[in-house]
Amino acid sequence: MTAGGPPGDAASSGWVLRSAGACAGVTGSAHLLRTADRTVLVDAGLFQGGDDPAAANAAPWPFDPRGIDAVVLTHGHLDHVGRLPKLVADGFRGPVYATAATFAVAEVVLRDAARIQAEDVARAQRALKRSGRDPRALRPLYRDQDVDAALRLGRAVDLGRTVELGEEVRFTLGRAGHVLGAAWVVLDGPDGRVVASGDLGDDDGALHPPPDPPPVADAVLIESTYGDRRHRDAAATLAEFAAVVSATLARGGNVLIPTFALERTQAVLAALAELQTAGTVPPAPVVLDAPMGARMTDLYRAYPETLRPELAARLASGADPFAPPGLATVVRPEESRRLNDARGVVIVAGAGMMTGGRILNHLAHHLGDAASSLVVVGYQAEGTLGRAIVEGAQRVRIFGKTVEVAAAVHTINGFSAHADEVALDAWLDAADPETVVPVHGEAIARAALAARSTARGRRVVEAPLGVDVPL
Repeated sequence: MTAGGPPGDAASSGWVLRSAGACAGVTGSAHLLRTADRTVLVDAGLFQGGDDPAAANAAPWPFDPRGIDAVVLTHGHLDHVGRLPKLVADGFRGPVYATAATFAVAEVVLRDAARIQAEDVARAQRALKRSGRDPRALRPLYRDQDVDAALRLGRAVDLGRTVELGEEVRFTLGRAGHVLGAAWVVLDGPDGRVVASGDLGDDDGALHPPPDPPPVADAVLIESTYGDRRHRDAAATLAEFAAVVSATLARGGNVLIPTFALERTQAVLAALAELQTAGTVPPAPVVLDAPMGARMTDLYRAYPETLRPELAARLASGADPFAPPGLATVVRPEESRRLNDARGVVIVAGAGMMTGGRILNHLAHHLGDAASSLVVVGYQAEGTLGRAIVEGAQRVRIFGKTVEVAAAVHTINGFSAHADEVALDAWLDAADPETVVPVHGEAIARAALAARSTARGRRVVEAPLGVDVPL
């Protein structure tokens, strides 16, 4: 791939792209798109994992936030909304557009992020003070009041509604099927059309209908998280999950399931509810040790129209598809610590990449137990604890101590909320663009998607951080 494509290639859309994240990895999504008289930022996500995410998040934007006319959010994951308060603190004052469900999710995500940042900074300041250094230089990326300021700019938009941003410039949102409220974005300008995929759900997803196909476009920014692989189908995934849970409980171990609060927690709870109700797995306590995951589950119940019809019908009938028979929700930290000596329990806990959250305490106490299992149901970015474990680390550091990895480690990718290579190609074919920009993927995944696009006769370009790329 080359920035701008082969010599002589002419941009056909009239749009220029400048990425501020997720152009060489899977976090920090932020893509500035501009025409002659309008500038739109699609997403403002936080960097996670990697060598120094704090420095990446604190770095200046590769554009002036005051010059942006509007922000459009594709969905509420932290790696797509987590720098929005910083953007506002740095001078952005325009409208922020997203679906109502995305704003509901984003509020929970951003307030939690502000809280964690405050706690992390306070802890670091105490350490500096003990060492005789000045702690005042340390500050969180943003505070709760910055979240308030960002949310005040929000304007909810329904899927399919076209919003005018200026003369001959408008956007429309379509169903992405990824998580609650997720959308892809169509940007129409005076000279052409660009589509930004955000994150796309799989056609066989557990919770949401598949993504709607996009309209024909001149250029497409497309996520490539799983651009180099295929997922197992839903039935095979559920059978594999049931086998792992049953075998672990039969030998008296615990099942540890690190989950993202949004979508993955609900998908796992729905699977456990189905399996326990059917008697496919033995009855056992299921503990949801993820306060934010519990709040997100409440939001899923509040937006049934975003769900697959069978799940929405169960909610309408008074049944709860997210409540396994043995479910208990843990809120207080002391309740979580009581699970340190538990046996025969399924523990669903945040965070999904094992970079923080209550799952760390459970890993510290149960990862060394050969009878237990760690079930990985989400993407593990480079530089994360989860990635190290999945790649076969025999010892890991948790809370400053070495922990042996004796538990069985199972990776079940069929739970993914991301489209696989087959679904990505089909969605891209519907848009039939002249230009393709693979984003939100590691190098191997981006290259695989790029190769297939090139074979279809499309111009493939990359979007280096902060570099203008005519589309």
